[in-house]
Amino acid sequence: MHDEREGLMKIKIIGAGPGGLYFAALMKQHDPRHEITVFERNPRGATFGFGVVFSDRALEFLRADDETLYQYLTPHLENWPEITIAHNDTRVPVAGNGFTSIGRLELLTLLYDYVEQLGVEIRFGTEINNLEQLGEADLIVGANGASSWIRSENEAVFGTTVDWRPNKFIWYGTSKAFNSLTLTFRETGAGVFCAHHYRYKPDMSTFLVEVEEATWKRAGFETMSPEDTVKYCEEVFANELEGHPIISNHSYWRNFPVIWNERWSKDNIVLLGDALRTAHFSIGSGTRLAMEDSVALFKAFKETRGDIPAALQRFQELRLPPMEKIWTAANTSIAWYEKMDELVPSLTPVEFAYSYMTRTGRVDHAEIRKRDPGLAAAYEQLHPEAATQE
Repeated sequence: MHDEREGLMKIKIIGAGPGGLYFAALMKQHDPRHEITVFERNPRGATFGFGVVFSDRALEFLRADDETLYQYLTPHLENWPEITIAHNDTRVPVAGNGFTSIGRLELLTLLYDYVEQLGVEIRFGTEINNLEQLGEADLIVGANGASSWIRSENEAVFGTTVDWRPNKFIWYGTSKAFNSLTLTFRETGAGVFCAHHYRYKPDMSTFLVEVEEATWKRAGFETMSPEDTVKYCEEVFANELEGHPIISNHSYWRNFPVIWNERWSKDNIVLLGDALRTAHFSIGSGTRLAMEDSVALFKAFKETRGDIPAALQRFQELRLPPMEKIWTAANTSIAWYEKMDELVPSLTPVEFAYSYMTRTGRVDHAEIRKRDPGLAAAYEQLHPEAATQE
């Protein structure tokens, strides 16, 4: 169906998340004649979760590839220059780690408007369960998340592996506006509780609670009602919340699936974002990775002049090396969180913050000294041998 001479493509995208939307925008900007339709099962105003977060460095990719979109999104972002690691009641701010955040619904709404103005059609409230429903298409993009049916129905072809990790987490929000991206680790009678919390608009924060499986069982969450679960978490983090409520939005305990695919495409179908691979939320890169996938896929089509098989092969060649690095770091981070019941009681607040910052192996002592000389000096007081490390 694809007419090489004309260069016109009929593209069907399943899933109106940041990855699918951004790919649609890039392709439509490059050639407005492309016929691009995005299918989204949820209604326009629905979203699950609260905020999404980007590191300063993570946003630079967007600035480099799409200055217009960068400028369009920037006024809507919350910013802060540091992260904070809280070890029970001791807070250790760590400089040199700037982040920005935005509400997930706000980000999606901005992207909906952005792509629709370019002439992309989004069909909301449209559940696609099989490829026949899509009709004719030159390219089908599976951007339908970690539970993608396109991937799960073709796992042998894609070479899929799914590793369900043991820690339990639940995604909440709160009306307490936190001043920095904070990881609070608190010891309780049931075990260590971790809250990942950050402001994503002036009066709202994400408040994700994570525990080891044994802690989850000891606390009795398996049989606890959603209301009692909220109350329990509010009591654990009463000092942090300062009277503000925890807010639920279809929130439930879940396990994180580590997903990987050896092959990223099948015929004219390609995977993108969480459908392709998941990166643990503790490195805050899921949305960034999906949008970077979109950039790489777009560049692959541009390089190959719309030759679909060549573009899909080129996409994997371009994207695999950087993606593998982040994915590996994310999995190392997961393993660190799975030992928090052991780490929190055995380390001082400074040692614990240092352990957190160096957990993936991508940040060494020299980098800590560069980002936050105070933390490096405090750690060297406890571990003089670190001062001699290059």
